[in-house]
Amino acid sequence: MILYNSTDLKIGNIRIGQKTEKQLLPDALFMQYISCIERKEYEKMYSMLNEQSKMNNSLESFVSRNQKIYEGIEAKNIKIKITDRNKDQNNETMISYHMSLDSIAGKIEFENQAVFTKEKESDYALSWDDSLIFPALTSNDKVRVSLHPAKRGNILDRNKKVLAGPGTASLVGLVPGKMNQDTGKDISKLASLLNITKESINKSLSAKWVKKDSLVPINTMEKLDEAELLTNNPSKETLEKKELQDELLEIPGVMITDTEVRVYPLSNAAAHLTGYVQKVTAEDLEKHKEEGYNSNSLIGRSGVESLYEKELKGQNGYEIDILGSGGEVKEILVSQPKKDGLDITLTIDGNLQKNLYERFKEDKSCSVAINPFTGEVLALVSTPAFDNNDFILGMSTKQWNQLNKNKKKPLYNRFRQTWCPGSTFKPLIGAIGLSTGAIDPGEDYGNVGDSWQKDKSWGGYYVTTLHTYAPVIFENALIHSDNIYFAKAALKIGADNLEKGLDRLGFNQKLPFEISMSQSSYSNSQKIETEIQLADSGYGQGQILINPLHLAALYTVFANEGNVIKPYLRYKENPEPEIWLKQVFSTEVANRVKNAMDKVINSTNGTGYAAHQNDVKLAGKTGTAEIKTSKEDTNGTELGWFGIFTEDAGAGNPILLMSMVEDVKNRGGSSFVVKKDTAVLEEYFSDKE
Repeated sequence: MILYNSTDLKIGNIRIGQKTEKQLLPDALFMQYISCIERKEYEKMYSMLNEQSKMNNSLESFVSRNQKIYEGIEAKNIKIKITDRNKDQNNETMISYHMSLDSIAGKIEFENQAVFTKEKESDYALSWDDSLIFPALTSNDKVRVSLHPAKRGNILDRNKKVLAGPGTASLVGLVPGKMNQDTGKDISKLASLLNITKESINKSLSAKWVKKDSLVPINTMEKLDEAELLTNNPSKETLEKKELQDELLEIPGVMITDTEVRVYPLSNAAAHLTGYVQKVTAEDLEKHKEEGYNSNSLIGRSGVESLYEKELKGQNGYEIDILGSGGEVKEILVSQPKKDGLDITLTIDGNLQKNLYERFKEDKSCSVAINPFTGEVLALVSTPAFDNNDFILGMSTKQWNQLNKNKKKPLYNRFRQTWCPGSTFKPLIGAIGLSTGAIDPGEDYGNVGDSWQKDKSWGGYYVTTLHTYAPVIFENALIHSDNIYFAKAALKIGADNLEKGLDRLGFNQKLPFEISMSQSSYSNSQKIETEIQLADSGYGQGQILINPLHLAALYTVFANEGNVIKPYLRYKENPEPEIWLKQVFSTEVANRVKNAMDKVINSTNGTGYAAHQNDVKLAGKTGTAEIKTSKEDTNGTELGWFGIFTEDAGAGNPILLMSMVEDVKNRGGSSFVVKKDTAVLEEYFSDKE
């Protein structure tokens, strides 16, 4: 057996691809011929043919035939093993060889023979016909590549409700042969009705594959609900869709047919969570080489669609056949079965997700909900939002500009960001202070009114609070949300101990969660620099920034005797809690803070009393954070917060809900959030009965 590497063959002092005056033997000439395939040097291959082969095949037909087949099957990694060589009396040399190559459908291997003739006294040339490509191939045959697209997996909520999956839309297309001869006015009207450009329509019509009887896809739109149309009171939206469809069908050549698309049933309510898919771009194909994408593939562009792209997309199937002149399959060269994408089931409760969105959809807000005892994430909501179905159906430039210019930033995913937590941070400060011994829960700090400063070194800066009460002890301070108490507590804790305590709680670290979240921090410079910054940090101001899911996860410490439970998004049939931060507080400290948080909700003096439920024991904390450009700023805005959780793991369907709303100043502060979350919780608990 003679074995050659087709990319680097050397005979004597001759290297293939270099100019030489010495003649190559058939073996070397054949290896040179094969090496040209991957380099797409088809004209050079043609130059190696003998005169009879050139008479039978023009340069143009030879190049076209080889190019279409080799590039059509995406041939690469071509390897040749020459197994035998026979020379006969007619100046012919026959080479037997084994050939293997990788294709779009997998590896193809075969045994074949090549014949070389002496054209002149010492020159060898290749006798070529189609069988040199594949042994069974004749000039009348075709090589067909069949694609069997993999079905993209569904995204499901914990109750198997579809969050992303297959659906039906209406494809608006044009049949060129049925259009008017003067198409200008019709194309202008079509572009206007579909809110697209005339240029995009003309580009679609001018594609090389288009024939007179082709249905050329122009746009997709939401399918008309025929059943609703037949009711006594169809919605205004349905009537408008019907009117649009009728206008489109009046244009000569327009056809409307059903087409399968990816749909998102919760649309805006889960848009930032599920994300969306789009057709791959040239950049995507370059970035994801060898990953099974083609020009018609979809790719997850954001959210869970992007996060689990590899599992969702599946693997397309391919088959490469030789077809006879009558279209019959003569030989299957290689076949690769398709593998449909996996369904991804999330811990999300679709009803809760939707209810939170509906309550907050007009606000700039975010909400996260988790099971405080297992870490299952039940909802991740950002408002306002966008309809991710629009990205599937085709978003017009006008729609895109409206989304980008909207002052409320509907494309901005708020649950992934960090925010100033305000008083929702006080339970954590209290737990750090109790753990270090800096806070004596029974010590009365004394009533100093509604403003306070440590001493005159603070200049004109004062810490203010809204409520006066007595005695000024830890539990009462949490119930009344006393900024002054927690500013004093932070000073007692000290910057070093507070930084260490917050580092133990995951600050300046990546949150261990499937979706990447912004890291929480307590200072712009990694250190708490001044006394005023330290005091402000005590009640969740200063430079404290925290991600809402991180804050929700930290609240699990009070429900789990000092352990912080790791949040997760991928559903498990039998959820087992995983501890993220083990025993960051003692059971005694965690329970003491929880008892105070219980009274925030269940005491008539508590700032969260409006969320009190008679049949479910809840604990939590409200918070309002001032957002100012400077200490002197009187026109700043406020963030409203509310965190609340089920205290008893055995109560059934436990929940920890954390919500934040921007711009609550003059709208009730945190009570604005409490009111909305209370309505959500009431519906949640009633649904679970």
